[in-house]
Amino acid sequence: MSLKWQTAGVAVVMSMLAMGAARADDQEGPWEVRLRAVYLAFAQKSDAVPALAVPSDAIHVNDKWIPDVDIEYFFTPNWSSELVLTYPQKQTVTVEKSALGGPTEIGTFKHLPPTLTVKYNFIPGGVVRPYVGIGINLTLISDVNLAVPTVPPIPLKLDSTSVGFAGQAGLDWQLAPHWYANADVKWVQLGTDVKTVASDGTQTKVSHATLNPWLLGIGFGYRF
Repeated sequence: MSLKWQTAGVAVVMSMLAMGAARADDQEGPWEVRLRAVYLAFAQKSDAVPALAVPSDAIHVNDKWIPDVDIEYFFTPNWSSELVLTYPQKQTVTVEKSALGGPTEIGTFKHLPPTLTVKYNFIPGGVVRPYVGIGINLTLISDVNLAVPTVPPIPLKLDSTSVGFAGQAGLDWQLAPHWYANADVKWVQLGTDVKTVASDGTQTKVSHATLNPWLLGIGFGYRF
């Protein structure tokens, strides 16, 4: 065999090895972790409280940016499951109009809203990978510090938990092997009764707040 053909053969083998190494380096496993900034926008729906001259939809919870971390596992190239986590978020409650005037800030509470969804990924091998998902949200409400600012103040309580439907849509955009930019929209079913607390501890429901937030997220992910 001539030196020319030997050189050509070596070049072909080296090219094949390089391509194989690149494929091995780009091989993605079943786990992806994302870090996102999420804008939390509540529905601001609530029942009227006639005794306090509070009209419908006057109980507002502040919208805000929050961080979240999500962990996703791919069962198949198309099907996966995502768990979204954050730390307890403090929210401020305002009554826009009442017998006391308004807007009137009536206190704060914290909520922890882990969400689990099952997702369908439309183009698992593409540079742009859109997906949709459905699942369930469990919101844990704590540190409720709310009161009607009368003299003396009337303490208020919220339900400690809310369980509801969650839906999402979004996309991953591959920036480099294993690295992705992410845009995600979720809608979560979330509601709570609002109750007054008498001096003897008796609780009386006075309203129901339907919060049903939209969560608009942007961030980055790494596929292991």
